[in-house]
Amino acid sequence: MTIRRDWTLDEVVALYKRPLLELVWQAASLHRAHHDPLEIQRSTLLSIKTGGCSEDCGYCPQSAHHDGPARKSQGMMSLDDVRLAATRAKASGASRFCMGAAWREVKDGAQFDSVIAMVEAVSGMGLEACVTLGMVTAEQAQRLKNAGLTAYNHNLDTSREHYGAIISTRVYEDRLQTLANVQKAGLQACCGGILGLGESARDRCMLLQTLANLDPQPQSVPLNVLVRVPGTPLADLPPFDPLELVRAVAVARLLMPLSRVRLSAGRSDLTREAQALCFLAGANSIFFGEHLLTTANPEVAADEQLLRDLGLHAA
Repeated sequence: MTIRRDWTLDEVVALYKRPLLELVWQAASLHRAHHDPLEIQRSTLLSIKTGGCSEDCGYCPQSAHHDGPARKSQGMMSLDDVRLAATRAKASGASRFCMGAAWREVKDGAQFDSVIAMVEAVSGMGLEACVTLGMVTAEQAQRLKNAGLTAYNHNLDTSREHYGAIISTRVYEDRLQTLANVQKAGLQACCGGILGLGESARDRCMLLQTLANLDPQPQSVPLNVLVRVPGTPLADLPPFDPLELVRAVAVARLLMPLSRVRLSAGRSDLTREAQALCFLAGANSIFFGEHLLTTANPEVAADEQLLRDLGLHAA
């Protein structure tokens, strides 16, 4: 099929405003045309370096600028501990193992060398290896590719227009440049955003439009819902409406028919029914495991039960 990368904002807004059940039906139909509707990819996310980040992202408990629970750096995990975590993730059914480090950008030297060794170890276990390390240069992205990395995660977070209200230590073009460096190296781009940051529905449409018009489109699109962590500037925002998440999932599926759409942070606050509706609308990946970096995720047993009850199976 021909993948469009010329979506206008008006077109995306029109999709987003469709009656919800009609929108879900349309997205579900397209999803079934390109994916096994009963297949869910399981990814596990591990924080290999927690806290002390110099960025001031308003949602993040790892920022040194805020009073979140992980504002102080806890240092790097050992290679042996990462191997053990990856082994457990694979045994639990994960096919992708993601490693996150709270950095503004990757610095060449001992820490980056350690990450390369971790990527080599995870890839050598037969898992898809993914990292999120902040900004990377083209040369660093190529080195990660050579080490066996499958995908690089770098979210756009929100629309270009709303971005300045969330982050002041980095500009939108920095994020787009990192994605360009990643894709130039031949890595899959894992790129999505966070919903519930005080943005408008139009902002959400702008975010989805930007993602869909990337060339190539992201191989996986994580859709996070804000986890309101005490001590962060956005902690007092109202809860995000789960039906708006369903709407965003459906539009993401229509704009990016071949991508994996991943339910990510904030899933602990979703009912089983809300998750089921997201899967119907085209979500076909979840983060699997009790923690996502520094925030909670549904227990493995609960996820396994949910997938069994819905008749879904691992990719």
